[in-house]
Amino acid sequence: MWVFRAGDGATPPALTGRSAEQAVLRRCLAGLGNGEAPPHNVVLLGPRGNGKTALLRWFQLACAKNEPAVDVVSLAPSALPNQRTLVDALAPRRRLAKLLPRKIGIASVGSAEWTRPDGRSNLAAALASRCRRRPTAVLLDEAHTLALDVGTALLNASQQARGGGAPFLLVLAGTPGLPARLDAMDASFWSRLGEGELGIGRLSEEAARQALTEPLEAREVGVDADASVSVVAQSQCYPYFIQLWGDALWQRRLAAGTNSITGRDVQAVAPAVLARVANYYRQRFRELESEGLVPAAVALARWFERDGGSAATDRQVDAALADAVDEAGARLAAREALNRLGYIWQPPSRPSPADRQQAPFRWQPGIPSLMAHVLRQAAV
Repeated sequence: MWVFRAGDGATPPALTGRSAEQAVLRRCLAGLGNGEAPPHNVVLLGPRGNGKTALLRWFQLACAKNEPAVDVVSLAPSALPNQRTLVDALAPRRRLAKLLPRKIGIASVGSAEWTRPDGRSNLAAALASRCRRRPTAVLLDEAHTLALDVGTALLNASQQARGGGAPFLLVLAGTPGLPARLDAMDASFWSRLGEGELGIGRLSEEAARQALTEPLEAREVGVDADASVSVVAQSQCYPYFIQLWGDALWQRRLAAGTNSITGRDVQAVAPAVLARVANYYRQRFRELESEGLVPAAVALARWFERDGGSAATDRQVDAALADAVDEAGARLAAREALNRLGYIWQPPSRPSPADRQQAPFRWQPGIPSLMAHVLRQAAV
């Protein structure tokens, strides 16, 4: 019997610490249910393993349960290699005869030409017609890997359909490299996003504790204070690690047949859990190696360790990188590459680009213990 879900993107048994993000999505869903276009699209942004996919799946279920139900199109960039596949996903051929004006031929809709600049309004018209028949939400995970031309067509169709009042919502989820990808598709996208830009980072200590204890307590298994404090500390409030610890403790409970989890249980499962954590870090380290980013990653890790800070400005990050990268342009490229991988990231906290310019970016480690692992590897 499985209780905790580590690494498969499934909604965890206790989706804790995301009430603010869920509230934004619920407001958008309420608008769709009323036949209205929500005031903004939504972007879930954060390093891997923090629960973006789980939040997407929670919202998909909420759409299905809503009265009236909202039609959901769940997509992955791998299924959208070109604009034609986007057209097929948003306006399937079997529905085109009902959705499109008579002057638009079905054959032309199925061609790539249909979504080029002179035909984008046709895609928007088909999308708007679909939404007026039934409110629609498009959910796109791993959006940072979406092809640029496909993304541009999607953002334009979304803008035109929503601008016409169609009850349509686009929800994108991706790593910290997503903003740069979206900027390459549509420079004005962020100015229309408002509070729809949601940073999905590590949990608070209380939310991490709840993510561990609530699923166990629901099965009449108690978790004492020593055990919960230890797991929260060792997981660093990283949702993926919480699920690893929870699964190991649940399996131990099944084997022992007890109704309580203690600090001794945490000690007993620690070697197995930490082995899985170490394997995860080896995979992340190989990513850094494959992109030639290990020297830059080591330099940043040393800065955070030496200064004991939890956040850094652009200037501080560049100064740290100067220990490993000489040329200014190369330092900027290294910073953006480390951001894309989620080694460091800047949680969205200001509502508009103008506000961003009035305060320095505050970078923080995606997972502090990954930096510690990088330093250990560098020492070896």
